[in-house]
Amino acid sequence: MRIGFGFDAHRKTQGRALILGGVEIPSPWGLEAHSDGDVITHAIMDALLGAANLRDKGVHFPPGAPQYKDIRSIYLLEKVNELLKENRLDIGNLDVTVVCQEPKLAPYIPQMKDILATALEISNQQISIKATTTERMGFTGRGEGIAAFAVTLLTTSPAE
Repeated sequence: MRIGFGFDAHRKTQGRALILGGVEIPSPWGLEAHSDGDVITHAIMDALLGAANLRDKGVHFPPGAPQYKDIRSIYLLEKVNELLKENRLDIGNLDVTVVCQEPKLAPYIPQMKDILATALEISNQQISIKATTTERMGFTGRGEGIAAFAVTLLTTSPAE
């Protein structure tokens, strides 16, 4: 078994869609990033890559590379899943915590789980997503951005 941890944070910006866990959430602002800024998916990618000992998302998808400009992070997550399969690693579970003051995410979590599960070819029951605030403390509490933490458990696939 292998355990991985991932973290990501992005600041708010006007004029962009807010994408979290692959879901476009109605909002007057989005997250500043070279890709779509999906902090949930980014944290998951780093957790998976870390558990697999495959470095981090920046190594595989360099920030600033033109082919990743405004790319949907779910597509990159599918590529990470391919790397896991190449290395004979299976996802046991994912546990994600999103930290933001707004918007309220509870109504979107079931859809996030379905989208992430599809990208990773696992059951949505293997994914837990929780949202919390910092009671208006720090950059997330002041509404300056959103952060996400993810942990995962990988197991080795049996040899074919």
